[in-house]
Amino acid sequence: MSALRPPNRSIPSGPRVKNPHQLIAESGADLEGHGLKRTMGLFQLVCFGVGAVVGTGIFVGLSDSVAEAGPAVVLSFVLAAITCVFTAFSFAELGSAIPVSGSSYSFAYATFGERVAFLVGWCLLLEYGVSVSAVAVGWSQYVNELLDSLFGGQLPAVLSAGPGDGGLINLPAVLVIMMAAVLLVRGVRESAGATAAMAVLKIGVLALFCAIAFTAYQHENLTPFVAHGAGGITAGASLAFFSYIGFDAITTAGEEVKNPRRNIPIAIMVCIGLVTLLYCAVALAAIGALGPRDVADKPAALSIVVDQVTGSAVGGAVIAFGAVVAIASVVLAVMYGQTRILMSMSRDGLIPRVFERVSPRTSTPVANTWIVAAVFAVPAAFSSLDVVVNLTTIGTLGTMVVVNLAVIMLRRRNPEVRGSFRVPLYPLSPLLGVVFCLYLMYGTGWATWVQFAVFLLVGVGVYAGYGRSRSRLAAAEPR
Repeated sequence: MSALRPPNRSIPSGPRVKNPHQLIAESGADLEGHGLKRTMGLFQLVCFGVGAVVGTGIFVGLSDSVAEAGPAVVLSFVLAAITCVFTAFSFAELGSAIPVSGSSYSFAYATFGERVAFLVGWCLLLEYGVSVSAVAVGWSQYVNELLDSLFGGQLPAVLSAGPGDGGLINLPAVLVIMMAAVLLVRGVRESAGATAAMAVLKIGVLALFCAIAFTAYQHENLTPFVAHGAGGITAGASLAFFSYIGFDAITTAGEEVKNPRRNIPIAIMVCIGLVTLLYCAVALAAIGALGPRDVADKPAALSIVVDQVTGSAVGGAVIAFGAVVAIASVVLAVMYGQTRILMSMSRDGLIPRVFERVSPRTSTPVANTWIVAAVFAVPAAFSSLDVVVNLTTIGTLGTMVVVNLAVIMLRRRNPEVRGSFRVPLYPLSPLLGVVFCLYLMYGTGWATWVQFAVFLLVGVGVYAGYGRSRSRLAAAEPR
């Protein structure tokens, strides 16, 4: 009889798909005394989204986008925003229907199955994890700009830049990651409050920048508008997309939000709309004041614009201070999202169980948070901003392709699973989201595609060697 034994459970005959109802039940968010606690309201959630989005992309990355697109960088921001809007619709529907911490990973698990879900989670290491390093590097640049404005000097390059930027180790980048970890382990209420305060401050600083820069606005600086053609706009949009990364982190708070089925979709839409208006205004103000040549390829471009417009270092110091606060809030919000993704993957058995443990005292994944901080402090200390930006962008766009397709799959497989929001113009909206994401992925360049392919192959190896046999769904399969 032993010869008739079924195949080994570690090699399933089909995709392991987790029912959405099972995902919600396993979250444990509503169990008394267990799991995460629902403490975030709508205002805090919107501020969390803005805190996750507005940071390095506009304060540091604007100059790179201008170098590619010229004055038409405004169109690059709009193109990136359109891509985000279609995908935001999909995130809003899935986030309201399946309000759990796993975000894209959990949505993929409920629609495409475990293999695809693991690769999505693997890509999220780029979006939430590697982007922490990129943001921390940008924070370090503005710390130096602030010190220069206030005291006329900067930290030694050997201690404030990685080897690729002429230094040895970027200690400020490591410091901001560790400070964020301290806040996160104290509790979601404390970290959400800090993020809300920093989000309001950064909006105020960018509004102040626009008010100052527009006083020197000259229309001639925007001509010729499409200086580098359609290809420049596309390349600029691929870089500008990095400025929008983070809005999907709103869905990682699904287990800690009050009334998530209502508040998650509203927060996503408000965040995207507010950020788009802000970015377009900042780009127009900066280029209109100095022209594209004086903005392009300058890491602290906003401070430089204010310095030259006002003729004083005081204004630049204010902008630099705002950037330091703004970028710190992104580190905080993105690390929060990363820990929740890993917690969901650990809950499913695909990574070690240490990542799912929640402290009964603070209701936060303490060990998870410190592991994330330690691991991602390494690339922050030694990496260049340009390298991680391109790889983060393509990884994020890849997960968004899956999210858009997941809406279609969920409606077909589980039509009874509904939230408070449904994407308009279904199925056109998610399909357009796929098209725009693929278009921006094309604009990242072949070298980034090669790096991304290697990264995915490593992920396949990790899943085959660890996650496939240790999956909770594998344990439930008949032997």
